[in-house]
Amino acid sequence: MLLNHYKLRETLEHQGALFCYSGYVNEGVLSGIGQAIKQKLSMEKIDARTIRDVFSVFVEQVQNVIRYAAEAQPDASPSTNVLSYGTLTVGRDAENFFVSCSNRMARGDVTRLQQQLSMIRELDRESLNKLYKQILKGEVPTGSKGAGVGFVHIARNASKPIEFSFIEINDDYAFFSMKAMI
Repeated sequence: MLLNHYKLRETLEHQGALFCYSGYVNEGVLSGIGQAIKQKLSMEKIDARTIRDVFSVFVEQVQNVIRYAAEAQPDASPSTNVLSYGTLTVGRDAENFFVSCSNRMARGDVTRLQQQLSMIRELDRESLNKLYKQILKGEVPTGSKGAGVGFVHIARNASKPIEFSFIEINDDYAFFSMKAMI
């Protein structure tokens, strides 16, 4: 079956996507895509703060895919260890930009992540800032490949509460999606 790229493009355009990537990512892909996004937003004369916030949320979301996606393969490059599969979209609706990501994840991690994101989603701006500073002062949480601050950082940059969902795939995996409005 031949993939209908025109239909895919039309669907993405209808949903406001300015940029969409689905495939394996690593730090090099992150860097290249990030530069293209900044260039596109600059060409549209978007203010510097919005560009910075969109870029910052994009980087955090891609890093989460790189670190936590269940679909990962070793990379031969000494500067990166894995290639992780995910889908990343940057777009715009009538009022805001949005950044979304999705990836397959271990089903056993769903409850913990769902609780963490639900808690973050309920916090106001002041509480998010307080939690952010608290995490930066603390130790890396058990099982984390970072400081555990990424989702809080995304929520701080978002103009609305973050959206997320989990779809059960099978006994081993779930599909995680997240969207932040900027």
